[in-house]
Amino acid sequence: MSKHEREVIGVDDRVSVGRAIPLGIQHMMSMFGSTVLVPVLTGLDPNVAIMCSGIGTICYLLVTGNKIPSYLGSSFAFISPILAVGATQGLDAAMSGVVVSGLVFLAVAGIIKLAGTGWIDRLLPPVLVASVMVVIGVGLSATAVDMAFMQDLPDGTATFYGMGAIVAAITLIAAVVFSSMGGIFGTIPVLLAIIVGYVVSIPLGLVDFAPVAEAAWIGLPNISAPRFDVGAIALVAPVAIVVVIEHIGHLLAVGEIVGKDYRDMLPRSLAGDGISTMISGFLGGPPTTTYAENIGVMSVTRVYSTQIFWYAGGFALVIGGFCPKLAALIQSIPSPVMGGVCLLLFGLIASNGLRMLVSNRVDFDVNRNLMIASVVIIVGVGMETSGISIPIGDYTLPGMATSALAGILLNLILPGGKEEAEEAGQEA
Repeated sequence: MSKHEREVIGVDDRVSVGRAIPLGIQHMMSMFGSTVLVPVLTGLDPNVAIMCSGIGTICYLLVTGNKIPSYLGSSFAFISPILAVGATQGLDAAMSGVVVSGLVFLAVAGIIKLAGTGWIDRLLPPVLVASVMVVIGVGLSATAVDMAFMQDLPDGTATFYGMGAIVAAITLIAAVVFSSMGGIFGTIPVLLAIIVGYVVSIPLGLVDFAPVAEAAWIGLPNISAPRFDVGAIALVAPVAIVVVIEHIGHLLAVGEIVGKDYRDMLPRSLAGDGISTMISGFLGGPPTTTYAENIGVMSVTRVYSTQIFWYAGGFALVIGGFCPKLAALIQSIPSPVMGGVCLLLFGLIASNGLRMLVSNRVDFDVNRNLMIASVVIIVGVGMETSGISIPIGDYTLPGMATSALAGILLNLILPGGKEEAEEAGQEA
């Protein structure tokens, strides 16, 4: 191994507590902004959402036998139905929909367990999976750019924020530099970059310490029980089907990054997400899903150990549930700092999709491959970056799910798919 080549810490590897703590904090901080944003937008308690993400991640690790490195945070797919139910029937009724959403996950997991996972190879060939990975990464680019370069104004509009752009650039450069270094710096570049960006932000007046000073060191979570309502369940729970598609995409992306085939573990992975979502609903938190931000962290650090996710989940549980001051401190991280980090993390997810195309020797001289990749990437990225979703009754179908479904349809109707699946099976 050359001095510039990063150490790979495998899924089953273990590191010392001294290394595990900063690695775990790194994952926790990477998910923090998005996990907090969902409850802020829906009216739920942010600290409960953080706590539930920690509990959910720990449950997920237990259900999957400690074999899949993933972090579970708040799901954006449920924002609209939770807002709709909350405005008419109350958030406690919306939580009943969240609980039943978890049951939908479990039901789908049971069906896949009975039917087997052989259909994944037929429905999701490498060209489709890789294209969806590109959509996941590039589709999030608008979010990262908005965090890095834009500032919300009191009238509801947004404008370019020069000072924020400078901070984001410094944070991004720091992340790139640290990730290129060896030793401990190469394994926690995201955490170090956030610290650099935070320190730079303080003299520029971008950090508000007032909420930190007002928060208590020790406090109990503001949990609330769901009130079961049939109408709320009918509006919220079906969204879980969309998240299942997202979950499959994330699981295949994790497998590609860590070099393992997790298709046979899909039922357990979905079950873990379902149990996590049910627990969150019973405590008054948002539904959970596997997080692209943490997939990006694994890609840049090459640290895949599930041990680290135990630490990340534990930190989130303690900080979100019992230490409001630390939660407020992390929430004080300026948006441009997280935007600068996300520019790298989301880009790496897309790059891994491109790498998958190369490693699987996808031939773009074959017309079906060209058509599938073209449609999936353009439809998915276009919809995600434009914030467009397809309305279906009381629900909406986001860009990633729409592009994945379009790719599945093309894979089924274009000629040559059966032969390609058979060749893939023989190679496996």
